[in-house]
Amino acid sequence: MPVIRACSTCGTKNRIPAEHLADVGRCGSCKQPLPAMSEPIAVDVATFDEIITKAHVPVLVDFWAAWCGPCRMAAPYVAEAAKQTAGRALVLKVDTEANPQLAARYQVRGIPNFAVFRNGALVLQQAGVVDTSQMVRWLNEAAA
Repeated sequence: MPVIRACSTCGTKNRIPAEHLADVGRCGSCKQPLPAMSEPIAVDVATFDEIITKAHVPVLVDFWAAWCGPCRMAAPYVAEAAKQTAGRALVLKVDTEANPQLAARYQVRGIPNFAVFRNGALVLQQAGVVDTSQMVRWLNEAAA
């Protein structure tokens, strides 16, 4: 399941394969650069599985729900972590209400819950709000 991104120059929707989300690409229409993903990607089970297994960079996953106050509090930190690590990591958001099977798979009992993956393997998981610097630190450690 490729992620669809609109070109900021011409607006054309481009299909970006999971393994290239952290790369700089080119728009299929106007050939202008498409930068690496610099924002959290909302995913379902199929997209989650594909990105986790195919990404060549560490992946931070934010397990959250719309009704969760602490999740809403953590959202700006998650977005900033995605921006700061663009090209070096990916950030995914999993809505635990829409994707309870993913929450069950990783035994998410409290949210927000953050997990870091590298080469398809879970390397760290922690519940509770953390700031951007902690998220970036986790991703840097996973990349090392």
